Order: sequence, then structure tokens, then C-alpha cells
Amino acid sequence: MSNRPVIGITAYEETATWNQWSALASLLPARYVQSVEGAGGMPLLIPVQELSAEDARALLGRLDGVIVSGGPDVNPERYGQAPHPETGRPRDTRDEIEATVLEAAMSDEIPTLAICRGLQVLNVARGGTLLQHLPDAVGHGGHTPDPRGHGPHEVRVQPGTLLADLVGWEHADVPTHHHQAVDRLGEGLVATAWAADDTIEGVEDRSVPFLVGVQWHPEAGEDLSLFRGLVAAARERSARSPVRR
Repeated sequence: MSNRPVIGITAYEETATWNQWSALASLLPARYVQSVEGAGGMPLLIPVQELSAEDARALLGRLDGVIVSGGPDVNPERYGQAPHPETGRPRDTRDEIEATVLEAAMSDEIPTLAICRGLQVLNVARGGTLLQHLPDAVGHGGHTPDPRGHGPHEVRVQPGTLLADLVGWEHADVPTHHHQAVDRLGEGLVATAWAADDTIEGVEDRSVPFLVGVQWHPEAGEDLSLFRGLVAAARERSARSPVRR
């Protein structure tokens, strides 16, 4: 039997074009898959779908860990705000499935890494709010240094946190691309990392063994430490609970 933990990664649902085809597709940037593989895990996509809480627990019962991936803006109606002019069109089904997956993962203490949009979904699911357009709040566009891809900015991490233990550094440049961020923290979440302008760049929940969210895109860089940490936690959980539903 393989000892590679199975890591579910939430996927996009977007219109895509390939070869002669153009259609609505379930998709994910390959760097997520490659990062999980490089960290010793076995990646499995979780497509956008109608998913009850019972369904989500059944699905996650077949997984060892979860990544909630990046992507488009969370619908601001979910945290009681009208859309900002710069906020993208909502993907309500994806918002709902990812919130449901997060709830099921926390209920069963399944190791979870939330990346960029994933951190924002997590914060909103816990009753927090978002800054809908960071340049309005911080006065610059440094969180989207490359409009067509990922660019670097510096992040500082709080020593003594799980995030600090995982990455092994206190200050580093990270790959980033986001125009929204955490405003009011959700229940049970603790800020663990910040940009130079004090934008929250990392959170964790210390009431469960492994729930980490980062605002940057670790899959876009060369540092696999967060993925290795997730895979290690997933392997430990699998060893404790080898029988899946």
C-alpha cells in the first residue's frame, strides 16, 4: 500500500479553451499538483459541485489532507457588503462548496492549507470580512506586482507559530498576486504573518492540529515547505486513522 497521503485540492470551474475545444471546465494550475507531488503527496482534484455537509464529510473521509486553492473574489454578500467596483463576478457555487469542505475538514481535524482565495474563503466562513480592493486601503498596488502573473513582496512571520515552524524563516520575499485581503479576522483565527504595510498574510487556528492559511502563492515559488508540512501532517493523521469511510 502506498504511504503517499491523498491531498484533495479544490478546483476552478471556468470556461477554458484547448485544442479545438472551448467549454466550461473543471481545472487547476498544474503548479498545485506538482507541489503536492514534490512534497510526497498524491494530489486529487475536488471539482465544483453541489455538496451537502454529509457529502463533504464522506468525500473528505477518503482524503488525508486538503488544499483550498486560489482564484477569483469571494462574493461580498457572504460577509454582508455590497460589491466594490473592482470586485470580480461571483462564483457562488464554488464559494459554497469550499466553505462546506472547510467545515467538514475542521470537524474531522483533517490537515488543511488555504492559499490566497482559500484564506479569504476560510476567513469569511468563520464570520470575518475582507478588504475588497487593497489599493484603496494601503495606497499602492504592491500586492499585485505583476498584473499578468506572480511577483514578489516581503512577508514577516511571527516566531513561535506553526507557520514559522513550517517555513523556517521570519522574513522572506514570496510570490503574490491578490487585490483583496483579510479585514476583520474570523472566529478562532490568529494572524501569523504580515506584509510591510501590515496587511495580514497568514493565519492559523490553534484549536486544531493543522489549519494554516497564507495570502501568497507558495505553489508559484520553489519553496515546498508548506506543502511538505501539510503532507507530513496528513501522513501522521492517516497513520492514526488508517481506515477510511
